[in-house]
Amino acid sequence: MDKIFIHALKTEAIIGIFDWERQVKQTVIVDLEISADIAKAALSDSIDDTLNYKRIAKHVLAFVEESKFHLVETLAQHIAMLILEDFGIAWVRLSLSKPGAIRNSRDVGVMLERDRDDLEKWRARAVAHKP
Repeated sequence: MDKIFIHALKTEAIIGIFDWERQVKQTVIVDLEISADIAKAALSDSIDDTLNYKRIAKHVLAFVEESKFHLVETLAQHIAMLILEDFGIAWVRLSLSKPGAIRNSRDVGVMLERDRDDLEKWRARAVAHKP
């Protein structure tokens, strides 16, 4: 499987469980690995034949900057589902970290992998939880 990656996509978001964390934006760093068949693009040398990683990065940044989740787990899940759904991706691996969240640690965070089956389960749960 070919992969396209984006490392250390850095932005600011409201994220955290404490009152002070709900008042200020904190740094969030996202690493992505995305499944892609790059053979056609390698032959054509055309952006139209591959995933446009600039579009993906802008999309993720816009989403994260507007988000206000309490948990990094929740934010990571939403980013993964967003990428799978909006870009028709088959598989994504995502690492999301929050630098400085714990004293004496560089960062904390989560790493997850999601695929189309996970997206379908996510959609089903979302429908089941609607009032």
